Amino acid sequence: MKRRLLFLFCLGILVVSCCGTSEEIFCTEEARAGLNISVTLAESSSSIPISDGVTVTATDGDYLEVLQFYDPQNPIFSGAYERAGTYIITVTKPGRQTYISQPIVVTRDECHVIPKNITVFLL
Repeated sequence: MKRRLLFLFCLGILVVSCCGTSEEIFCTEEARAGLNISVTLAESSSSIPISDGVTVTATDGDYLEVLQFYDPQNPIFSGAYERAGTYIITVTKPGRQTYISQPIVVTRDECHVIPKNITVFLL
């Protein structure tokens, strides 16, 4: 009798550990940008992002991408879609100092990258 109880107890532990109550993860289908960069002039009293003449690049080792913006009314440069990595951001605009960032780490979860939103103030 004791052996049966011990067997049933061990079987219960085995079932719970193998078939635990882990939640199913549902991922969306859209691609997410790992980097979202807003560029503003440092001396401007406005924090409105600019895009005229601005080039934003992201590098991660041998990987290089020129980030794009899609809304002229709110130009946020986006890139590194679904690509985790450690990026250096370079922002250039004629007549301004080139901005080079410290390393920016983009991570990911089970579904997507975790976006980094960065504002660059050009001098």
